[in-house]
Formats: sequence, structure tokens, C-alpha cells
Amino acid sequence: MGGAVQLSKEEIQRYSRHLIMPEVGMDGQLKLKQAKVLLVGTGGLGSPMALYLAAAGIGTIGLVDFDVVDFSNLQRQVIHGTKDVGKPKIDSAIESMLDINPFINVVRHETALTSENALEIIKDYDLVADGTDNFPTRYLVNDACVLLKKPNVYGSIFRFEGQATVFAYPGGPCYRCLYPEPPPPGLVPSCAEGGVLGILPGVVGLIQATEVVKLILGAGDPLVGRLMLYDALGMKFRELKLRRSPECPVCGDHPTVTKLIDYEQFCGIPAAPPPQPVGGALAMGEIDAKGLKAKMDAGEMFVLLDVREPHEFQIGRIPGSILIPLGELPKRHAELDPEADMVVHCKMGGRSAKAIDFLKTAGFKKMANLKGGILAWSDQVDPSVPKY
Repeated sequence: MGGAVQLSKEEIQRYSRHLIMPEVGMDGQLKLKQAKVLLVGTGGLGSPMALYLAAAGIGTIGLVDFDVVDFSNLQRQVIHGTKDVGKPKIDSAIESMLDINPFINVVRHETALTSENALEIIKDYDLVADGTDNFPTRYLVNDACVLLKKPNVYGSIFRFEGQATVFAYPGGPCYRCLYPEPPPPGLVPSCAEGGVLGILPGVVGLIQATEVVKLILGAGDPLVGRLMLYDALGMKFRELKLRRSPECPVCGDHPTVTKLIDYEQFCGIPAAPPPQPVGGALAMGEIDAKGLKAKMDAGEMFVLLDVREPHEFQIGRIPGSILIPLGELPKRHAELDPEADMVVHCKMGGRSAKAIDFLKTAGFKKMANLKGGILAWSDQVDPSVPKY
């Protein structure tokens, strides 16, 4: 360790429980102080990671986030409080981290991570902890870490299940070794669509934080080549062995991906179709919430189909909508008139797009997807409809 880096008397008192452990000690705590860790996201996974890595004394913690705090975040994103609703997440996160430990340096990257900026942001850090919740950014973080030879401490969560591992470690696998291709768009629901137990990201995020600290200390057995699976309902941990694939396009023996690509395109996420004009028969496409309201106010005849689940319908609904959950459409679509104009909606627009794809094959022609779903209706038309 460099002789210039020391712990102050206050830091020695703060980290005393680390310092008396032979696996950490003064040398280990100095390693933590000199370390630079980048957290991508300050949401469900990023919140516990940021809090505990700050408390552990990681000297420099970078945060990548461009979102603002919403009431629906507070059930699991514990770094933010009710007073922070409407504030940039990066601001409330830094405030909480420095309140826990004023001896650390927090670097703000208030931007979306993109193919244009990822290498420049990541290059100054020792390792990356991925707290993202979408496939394009996961592939982007993975590829950037492989190209820069930075370990990627990965976690993901959904409903009652989580997983964690370490990718891009020398000799170990990367994310593409496990998932060479992304799933078709809309096949895997997001946490916003499918829900997540609020406590779950605390468990998974803290496993990620533990792996970060172990990698910096060079202690223990890191989750390299091992995918840890956590089932909260069964309270069980399982482990799958992972191996680096020689055929992997990024970390394999003959890589074909040697620079960052368009990850939205790679994950098959199409550009949004233009909104439908107000009024008139519906062609295939989208209609926004205000356009839907205008159709209703004009007294136009059309079917408003809600394809969410019954428990979501109980939370809030658009007046005049009929409920047929997406999973029941194949056996219940005969209840609908294939010649009628129809607007289909769900919570955010993903399931309704799949419903329209199915109904097309069943002969329905005059359908539009409500852009942004019932959340957009609440934002743009009727705030009394609860957001969830």
C-alpha cells in the first residue's frame, strides 16, 4: 500500500470492528479506502449497496442514475425517503451516503449509461456493481466491463426471486456466456409489470456489496463461475456452475464484439410507432391517453379492453373498460367483436402490445395500444386513478 494513504483517528474509531479482524485489519481497510467502485443505478439493488459500501469505507463510490424519486420506489429503495419524492435519486442517495460516512468521496454521473459514455465513465473504477433492471443496460455494462477488464458484480430481482454472481473476472464467464441472446421484447416482465417483494433487493444487493468488499480485500471465495439463486418464499439458496464460453462473442477465444453496440436494437426494442390521430376508426398502432379521452368525450363507439390481472383492476381502472387478463385471452377472445374498434391497455403498455399481437392472429384488425397504459392515463387525464 502507498505510504501516503492513512486512516485518521476518527476513521480508526469508525472502522474498529473491521480493524480487529485479521482478514481485514489496517491493510484491508486501507485497500477499501483506496478502492473506486461504480454503482450503476440507485434503485432497489443500488440502494442497499450504496448504503453499506459507504458504511464499509469504500473511498470512492461513483453513482450512475438519472431518475427521480417516486412514491412507488419507497417500498424497496431504502436510500430514499418520503421527503425525497420528486428529487433526483442521485441527490438523495449522496445525501444519505455522506450522512452515514462523511469520509468517503461520492462521484455523480447524472446521466443514462450509453454506448457513447460507458467506457469513459467505467475506465476510472476498479470494478462495477450492476443494479440495473433492463436487458439493454445489462448487456452494455457487461460488454464495457469485459472490454475494460473490470469485474462486474451482477444482481437481478423479480417478485420473490433473485440471483447474483461476478462476471468479467479474469478467467471467469461474462453475462453473455449465461445469456448469449436477450429474450424477445415483452417476454420477461419488468418489476414494474410483475412486482417485487420490497425486502428482496435488500438481500440480493447486500450479497453484491459483500462480493465487492471481498474482491477488494482479496478475501474468501468470490462468486466467480457460480450463479447464486435465492428463493425468498422457500427461503432457499441454490447455486449453478457457470463456465466461460470459448464461443462467447465478447469474452470468448475469438471475440466478434470488440466495441460497444446499439443495445436497444440488440434487444429488439423497436422505435415507438406514431400516436393515432384523434377520432376516426383505429388502425394498428398506438393512441395516447389524451387521444383516448377525446374519443370517449366525442361519444365514439369502441371497446376499451384491460388485459391486466384482477388484483390490478381492483387498484384502479379506466371507466368503461372490460377486463380479460392477457393469459385468458386465448380462451375468451370470442367474447369480443372482431369488427369493433378497440383500445387495449395494461399497466404500462407491454402486455397490451402482446394482447394485440395475439388478437391480430385471431382476425381482429381495428386495435390500438394505449401508450404508457393506465399509468399514463393517471398522469395525463385522471390523477384520481391510483398509480402502483
